Amino acid sequence: MDFLIEYGYVGVFVASFLAATILPFSSEVVLTGVLVSGASYWPCMIAATIGNFLGGMTCYWLGMLGKMEWIKKYLRLDINRLERIRERIKNKGSWIGFFVFLPGIGDFIAVTLGFMRANIWIVAVSMFVGKALRYWVWMELVYKIREIVVTV
Repeated sequence: MDFLIEYGYVGVFVASFLAATILPFSSEVVLTGVLVSGASYWPCMIAATIGNFLGGMTCYWLGMLGKMEWIKKYLRLDINRLERIRERIKNKGSWIGFFVFLPGIGDFIAVTLGFMRANIWIVAVSMFVGKALRYWVWMELVYKIREIVVTV
């Protein structure tokens, strides 16, 4: 992850994109490293949000392909878990895309929304807002902790 931190905003974008796909990756580690190294707030926020959003929309698109065999083979997602999530969200609408930022379940939500052909515009807006709020909260937390550490 050090090499991504060295790339600054591009590293944040790449880490955020990868973290939003099915790869087990922590964009928060890279984002924190870049912030602590002195990077500016808003470019980090923009890079993290857009990278994570595009990764989430990639999962949505893969779900739209709609072949369970592909989802199981290439995404390595548990089909039974995918079905359970589909049952939970089928009556909740496209706005459930807001919760794609949740660790452990977000990828399943994005793929399921794509598989269900949920309204792409509502999914995109709600997903973007959820991911932006996630990074805003994380970055504020990093700045507060950094402020406490510096004053001690």
